[in-house]
Amino acid sequence: MHRFLPRSLLGQMLLAVAVALLVAQTISAVLQYRESEQRREAIAANSLAFQLVMEPTFEFRQPTSRDNARAAGRWQRLRVEKTTQAPLQPGEARETQREEVLRSILSDQGVDPAELVVVARRMADDPYVMGQVLEAELGDWTRGRILVAAMRRADSPEWTVARWSVGNPDPGRLGALIGQTLLLYVLLVGGLAFLLRRITRPLAALADRVEQFAETRQTAGQLEPSGPEDTRRLITAHNAMEARIVALIDEKDVMLGAIGHDLKTPLAALRVRIESVEDDAERGRMARTIEDITRSLDDILSLARVGRPTDPLERTDLAALVSSVVEEYEDMGEPVELGETARMALNLRATWLRRALRNLIGNALRYGQAPHISLSRQGREAVIRIDDSGPGIPDGEIGRMVEPFTRGEGSRNRETGGAGLGLTLARAIAEQHGGRLVLANRFDAKGNVAGLTAQIRLPLEG
Repeated sequence: MHRFLPRSLLGQMLLAVAVALLVAQTISAVLQYRESEQRREAIAANSLAFQLVMEPTFEFRQPTSRDNARAAGRWQRLRVEKTTQAPLQPGEARETQREEVLRSILSDQGVDPAELVVVARRMADDPYVMGQVLEAELGDWTRGRILVAAMRRADSPEWTVARWSVGNPDPGRLGALIGQTLLLYVLLVGGLAFLLRRITRPLAALADRVEQFAETRQTAGQLEPSGPEDTRRLITAHNAMEARIVALIDEKDVMLGAIGHDLKTPLAALRVRIESVEDDAERGRMARTIEDITRSLDDILSLARVGRPTDPLERTDLAALVSSVVEEYEDMGEPVELGETARMALNLRATWLRRALRNLIGNALRYGQAPHISLSRQGREAVIRIDDSGPGIPDGEIGRMVEPFTRGEGSRNRETGGAGLGLTLARAIAEQHGGRLVLANRFDAKGNVAGLTAQIRLPLEG
């Protein structure tokens, strides 16, 4: 159902107004029709009562005929019929509700009939009317319907019979109602569409600007305030918020750059100084410690920069990129296995995506054995999958494991888990490309954990 609804605010507002207007016009048409029918019934009842009491000569008008110009505007004069026979013909049903209304009107006039009969029939089935009409004057008008009301007073054996043409529905009334509805649609919906465009056009531009800013983190291309006052205030506030965010990011980058420089310089000096340590074992431990600190610092700086990349997106063969990363580990003698890969090209930042794959493969090697890497197309996503055969992650811990400085064990030794930034950085890189990182345990046939599956799911274009 939701697939057929407009997605924009303008479309939904116009649809709501159009539906509301349609409902209102339908209710109005029903009420007008009922009022018209009630008025016609009242006229018919009063006219029949007048004929029954006053017994005047009444007239049937022949409607204008396109086929017979001589019949146009002609009137047929008929007298109230006097007869001793009951007017009810075989197979006819009495109009009891109309009889009650007519009896009430006659009672108000001081007339209390002994018998009262009201029936509806086709004019062509009424022998009295047809007996008064010349054959040359027969036309479509005789196909209409009439009400026949017959009254017998208590002191008379005769029936007084009156007739009144019911008429056919007026097609012009329906046409007028349709024309009125179309006019309302043009004026109301058209005017509302014009006003809503003034509101939704700046909002749509603002939505595009928010998406652009989320990707570039640049203040270039800010919108000029436009539209109604509320919308102008919203755009102005958003521009100010962008400026504050960019200022904070710039301040963060300057601070991290200073920290990186101030830490790497003494670390490099320490790396030189430990060469004078005579104990090879102690010198090796010191070197590994310095290397561990340097790598952790690189991870922290990379995580800070990933949300504001400086390198552009480039068209990249994803299968070739995955294969090249796997080959790096194979060249180092690591037991990494490349499975099936599907050829597909995406706009990527290849350096960053390689970093994410290295982090995930490194985790798989550290906690499992012989990770298996594959690339497939699933719906509108490219899925890079890394399967290991390690102990997995407790279900309640999977969501927490992608948070910064979180690991499955307490040591900060590089050999047993590092600083806990690998998964965080991989998730940030996936999100940088509009994708996501998905972690899930794999189970064997007995329901035991058989390893962990890490997936980088990237949206395909088009």
